[in-house]
Amino acid sequence: MTIEFQERAIDRYFADFICRQSAGRVSDMFRCLFSFASNTVGQGNLCLNLVDIAGERVRVNGRELLLPRLDLLLEQLRKSPVVSLNGQHHRPLVLDGSNRLYLYRYWRYEHDLAMTILHKAGAVAGNIDEATLQSSFVRLFPESTDDLQKKAAKMALQRQFCVISGGPGTGKTSTVVRILALLLEQKGGKKQRIAMAAPTGKAAARLKASVNSIRQSLDCSEEVKSAMPDDVVTIQRLLGVISDSTRFRHSARNPLPFDTVIIDEASMVSLPLMSALVNALKPEARLILLGDKDQLASVEAGAVLGDICNAAGEGNPASPLSSSLVVLEKNYRFQPGSGIAEISRAVNAGLERDALVILKSNTTGTIVWHSSPSREELWSALAPKVVAGYQSYLEAASPEEALERFDRFRILCALRDGPYGVSGLNSQVENTLARKGLIAPSTIFYAGRPILVTVNDYAMRLFNGDTGVLFPDPEYGGALRVFFSTPDGGVRSVPPERLPAHETAYAMTIHKSQGSEFERVLMVLSPVDSELQTRELIYTGMTRAKKSVEIWADEAVFCAAVKKKTERSSGLREALRWNEQQ
Repeated sequence: MTIEFQERAIDRYFADFICRQSAGRVSDMFRCLFSFASNTVGQGNLCLNLVDIAGERVRVNGRELLLPRLDLLLEQLRKSPVVSLNGQHHRPLVLDGSNRLYLYRYWRYEHDLAMTILHKAGAVAGNIDEATLQSSFVRLFPESTDDLQKKAAKMALQRQFCVISGGPGTGKTSTVVRILALLLEQKGGKKQRIAMAAPTGKAAARLKASVNSIRQSLDCSEEVKSAMPDDVVTIQRLLGVISDSTRFRHSARNPLPFDTVIIDEASMVSLPLMSALVNALKPEARLILLGDKDQLASVEAGAVLGDICNAAGEGNPASPLSSSLVVLEKNYRFQPGSGIAEISRAVNAGLERDALVILKSNTTGTIVWHSSPSREELWSALAPKVVAGYQSYLEAASPEEALERFDRFRILCALRDGPYGVSGLNSQVENTLARKGLIAPSTIFYAGRPILVTVNDYAMRLFNGDTGVLFPDPEYGGALRVFFSTPDGGVRSVPPERLPAHETAYAMTIHKSQGSEFERVLMVLSPVDSELQTRELIYTGMTRAKKSVEIWADEAVFCAAVKKKTERSSGLREALRWNEQQ
C-alpha cells in the first residue's frame, strides 16, 4: 500500500524547523515523517498513528519513500533529540506508549484535558441541599417526564462534570433549562454565576431563543425565571479572545468567574478550544456539555465529544466518567414512524441497505430520494427546487420576514468545489433566480443575496456561521444593507463594505450547517465517492431538517458513505480510561 499526502506550506516549514533543531544530518525519511505529523493535524487528527504507516511506502509531492518497520521506526524516534517519550521533556514532538506521534502542543492539550475531565467527573458538586433539590425536582420534572431527562438533571446538579447527548428533538435544551431552575432554587442559588456558550454565533442565538421560550412554561417563580442567564455567547467571546483569536484573557491564571458553564453543540468544539475552556474553569466550577455524539466532529483537530462519550460508554464502573453521561433517546420532534427518525437510526447504525429502503419506500413526504442527476441534467432538475425554495423570501416585504422565510429551505452539500459542491450550486442558483427575475445580480451586493459569515469579527459582533440577507434599509434612504437576526428576536443591519469574510449562502456545506435548523433541506451528494462523504456527514445533513429532507445521491456512493465511519487518530479516549494510577 502507498500512503499519499499533499504537503502544505506549513508542513514544509514545520519539517524544516524540526530538522534544524536535530543534531546532525536528518534523513529524508525523518523529514517526511515530521511533515506528515504536521499534515495529519490539518486533516483533523490529533496524532500520527505509526502502526498505520510503518513499513509502508509514503508518497509526498510525487516523491516516494519506504518507511522502516515499526520496531526500527520506534527505535530511531526514541533516539531523536526532538522527540520526547510520553511528554517527559519539552520537545517539539511526543511519542506516547501506544506508538502515536504528536506535535507537542496537541499532546499537551489532550493530556491536560483528559486529566481535568477525569478529576471533575469524580468530584461531587458542593452546596447542594438535597431536600430543596427533591422539592424542586418533583415540580419541575413531573412523573410524565422522560426518565433519562430526570437522570441527566440529577447528574448535572450533583457532579462537576456532565454530558447530555441526544439527537435533534430529544429535549437537551428543555432539560438544561430545568437544570437552571434547579440551580437557582437552591439556597443562595440566585447568587450563582452561570454562563451559557456555543461554538458559533448562530448556535448561540438558537440556544438563547430556545431558553427564553422554554423558561416561560416552567412551573417556578417569576423571580427564578428572571434570574436565568439571558445571554448566550460564543466560547471565544466567553474566554475573552485576544486579537489573533488563538489566545484568551481567561486561563488557569485568570479563571472564568462562573460557578456553572453550559456548552451547547459540543460536538463542534475542537480539542484546542475545549482544552482552553476547561483550563479556564475555576477548580470547583460545574461543566455541562450538550451535544449530539453522532454528528460531525469539529472542522479543526479532534473529535472531543465523541471521544468523551465513547470512553464514558465503555461500562467501566470504576471510572467516574461512567456516571457522567446520559444519552437522551425519546424524540419529541419526530413522531414514531417518522421518515427522518427512521433513516437517522439506520444511518447511525451503518445499515446502508436499510437506509436506502427507507428512503425509497417512505410515503410520508418527510424524506425523498432522487438519483443523482448527470452534470447535464443537474441544472434543469435543480431549477424548480430553487424557485420553490427561495421565491418566498425574495418576495418578502421586510428584512425580518426575509430572514424568517430564508430559514425555511436550504441546499446542503457534501463538498465545497465542483458542480455538485457549494461553489457550483451557488452560481447556478443565482443564474436560475436571475432568469426568473427574482434577483438582479449586476453587482456582488444585490438585493436578496444571502450572506454566510465565515470568520469571527468581534468588533462587528458577527461570528462564523451567522447568516444575513441584503435588503433595502429605509433608515438609510433605501440603501442596501445586510440584515442579521438578533438573539432577542429583532434584526440589525450593517453596511456591506463592513462585512468580514463571507460567502453566498443559497447552498452551504453540511459542516457549515451545524448548529442550524431548516424546515426543508435538499441535500446534494457528489456522485463520485469521496473520503469526506461519511456516515456522520449524512446524518448531520438529514437532521438539519425539521419537516422534510430530499437527498440527491448515487445509490452506490450513498451506501459507501453510510458504511464509512469517520475515524480520527486520537489518544483522548484511551487517556480518559480510568486506572488505579489516575
